[in-house]
Amino acid sequence: NRWIVILIFTMLAYEGNYMLSRIEYTERMRQELDALNMQLHKLELSALDMQEDARLSYNLEVDKVKFQSMLAKEKFENLLLSSESSWNNMVTETEKIRDAFVNSFHYFKSQI
Repeated sequence: NRWIVILIFTMLAYEGNYMLSRIEYTERMRQELDALNMQLHKLELSALDMQEDARLSYNLEVDKVKFQSMLAKEKFENLLLSSESSWNNMVTETEKIRDAFVNSFHYFKSQI
């Protein structure tokens, strides 16, 4: 599943041999990050039904994934503010952080 998300996002960066515009690219990344954060919120809500010791462990893992989410959001905001000359470098850095968030999220979800 996580590889499908990564592959789809990579494919979205190039459509018909034309690179997406900056606006299209950032909007798609924003949608992906928002979708992952929504799923994370749903997982947080499911912790309410757990026993105390399991909930503590679960919440610790949620905090780790939320930290990755925060890093991805910060990098994405920097991408939005980047100049044309730094755009390509920022895209590469943002994708690395986003991939770490996606991987952390899917690993966490697989452990539930």
